[in-house]
Amino acid sequence: MRQQPRADDRGILDPARLRRAVRFRRHLPAPELRRWVEHYWLIDWDLTEPLAQQIVPHPAVNVVFRRDGDGPEAGEVAGVGRELFSITLAGSGRVSGVQFRPGGFHPFWRGSVAELTGGRWPFTALADRWAPAAAVVGAGPASAGPSPAGLCGGTDAERCGALDTLLTGWAPEPDPVNDEVIDLVEAIRRDRTVVRVDDVARRHGTSVRRLQRLFLAHVGVGPKWVIRRYRLQEAIEQAAGGPLDWARLAADLGYSDQSHLVREFSAVTGRTPAAYARSLT
Repeated sequence: MRQQPRADDRGILDPARLRRAVRFRRHLPAPELRRWVEHYWLIDWDLTEPLAQQIVPHPAVNVVFRRDGDGPEAGEVAGVGRELFSITLAGSGRVSGVQFRPGGFHPFWRGSVAELTGGRWPFTALADRWAPAAAVVGAGPASAGPSPAGLCGGTDAERCGALDTLLTGWAPEPDPVNDEVIDLVEAIRRDRTVVRVDDVARRHGTSVRRLQRLFLAHVGVGPKWVIRRYRLQEAIEQAAGGPLDWARLAADLGYSDQSHLVREFSAVTGRTPAAYARSLT
């Protein structure tokens, strides 16, 4: 079982700028939630001028609670984002977010995770769609599902403890098929030699059709999209690290040639790899 949260910056465009401007950190959830939850992510800011930040989304659902200044907390469920995500922070505020592992939101949700893909909803608007809803601290009746309260206040330990309480109150149940999907996505993320859906099917003794069906229901996007997104995120992270042999990197990541990588990089981030690298200097 993981002892530390993921430390890379994959998906964050210009991560150094973000970390200079705000307090950003990750924490692991309670051990019983780690089969489903990648990490909690907390951000606190007190800015003299607005900060625009862009994210290339992971193939993961996020549940996010935010408070601006002294205003009320608001919760949101964000499905897997296919497009570049942009947000502007201003003034002061706090965010307490949950990034589920790809596939990890399915046990908390009644239905296919693909229903959420590309969308964002107020947390309370989806109350009737939570998986078996046990009563939790600060929640309404069990039939209404859990509701957020006080998730952006206090110390990091208190915020993470409140998120633990919220998620365990959802009463997710282990599912061998869901565990299989989570493991398949993890294998794709870790093994850069996996560049085709056929590779995944062959290595894991299953069919492409079954993979497509399982990924849509449990992750929210197909296996080809997951492979391409992880490879692109790797290219973005390497671009931030200094000069590259782009032709070699394109071949390593399964692109047909360097121009193919450049086109996809530009389509998702809005700039070429070279322009992105220059923007970081």
